[in-house]
Amino acid sequence: MGPIRSPGNVTQCRARVHAAWKAMTKAYGNVYLIGPMGSGKTTIGQRLAVILGLEFMDCDHELEEHTGASVGLIFDVEGEEGFRKRETEMLRKLTARNRVLVATGGGTVLGDENRKLLRETGLVIYLKTTVKQQIRRLMRDKTRPLLQSGDREEKLTRLAEERNHLYEELADIVFPSQNRGLEAAARSLSETVCAYRNREAADPAASTPKG
Repeated sequence: MGPIRSPGNVTQCRARVHAAWKAMTKAYGNVYLIGPMGSGKTTIGQRLAVILGLEFMDCDHELEEHTGASVGLIFDVEGEEGFRKRETEMLRKLTARNRVLVATGGGTVLGDENRKLLRETGLVIYLKTTVKQQIRRLMRDKTRPLLQSGDREEKLTRLAEERNHLYEELADIVFPSQNRGLEAAARSLSETVCAYRNREAADPAASTPKG
């Protein structure tokens, strides 16, 4: 079963979200949000977790809490390679938990092990956006290590070219996050999740392994 695109208008579904979610198998007890920086993984994720009754966790934030250093400082001291190693270590811990909604970093999908962890332990949702929308959302953000110098649009375009196909390949659900208010996006996404789970429950034979 391929990724489901957000239908935009899923009716008579919101009331069934909690019931459908409780009926999930353990393998799908977690939800993982993937996508580029500025796509809303943290802001939408926090609201979606409340609706679904899951504990919200942000991979970058958890890494900072664990190390006592900011993501930017880790990049400065250990480089991107060092950061990616620490990111994978943290992801192992987060994916070992149950009933959590995890907002991953934009580059998490670059690692083979990371993709395997996400694929095998939960429902993967790609928050899809555009470079134009990213620029608007990140206009005042000075915390992104990969955007600290050079032309932002050029860098975001290059990252999109490198990563978007990985997001697409890994995702169970592809959800356009641009041009939506946060509350509306979270509600719509919860309904999309409900529709996905109902479709899977109604026709389990149609499901195929991810990847």
